[in-house]
Amino acid sequence: MLTEERQQKILEILRKKGVVKINELVNLTDTSESTIRRDLTYLEGIHELKRIHGGATLLKGRFNEPSYKEKQDQYISEKSRIAKYAVTLIEEGDCIYLDAGTTTFNMIQYMDIKDIAVVTNGLKHIDALVERNINAYILGGSVKARTKAVVGSNALKNLEKFRFDKCFLGTNAIHLEYGFTTPDPEEAVLKENAIQLSKEAFVLADESKFGEVAFIKIADLKAATIITNSEVEDYERYAKKTRLKVVTK
Repeated sequence: MLTEERQQKILEILRKKGVVKINELVNLTDTSESTIRRDLTYLEGIHELKRIHGGATLLKGRFNEPSYKEKQDQYISEKSRIAKYAVTLIEEGDCIYLDAGTTTFNMIQYMDIKDIAVVTNGLKHIDALVERNINAYILGGSVKARTKAVVGSNALKNLEKFRFDKCFLGTNAIHLEYGFTTPDPEEAVLKENAIQLSKEAFVLADESKFGEVAFIKIADLKAATIITNSEVEDYERYAKKTRLKVVTK
């Protein structure tokens, strides 16, 4: 396979999957790992993709919002590890806010603590919480079909009535200068207020979110502890601005 042909194939695979590992590309292109690494370096240099630990992901537009289904199918094992660790931070008697993200949704399967109260704006989340007999509340407001989230002014008014021990949020992007950002202004307002209404705030994010910038700012990095799956590029610089917990198992 010619170099240009192979690189186009890599981009086609990425457009279909959103994220791909090096070993997958080795098998799909029938070439060596070193060749694939060189291809990824070149394609990143011309701004066609972003390299991540062990693979690559598509560059994201600042206003681009993947659907819930698209997010659900990406970084499955990484999200599971992050979610499992996040649940260990919940204590008996806690009142928590659970954001409408796919990683926060994964937390529910590990929740064995019954003496807690959970407030969420996630349509998917509320069914799963009720099925586990967890004391749960859902915000009222407009339904955003693409992300299965309840948003809008009514949701914000509902949220402002609560006070939380901890909140667990997702984010589309994490950047050293621009902090936590997301494509949707309505979701950004809810996330920002959840942080302000909580004693402790945690952002659950796989490694692909680092170095990215989306449309609307949620908060500065210092506002929350980041739980992620890998020691990312510029780890030391991030560690100076926020609290990081890297979950590898």
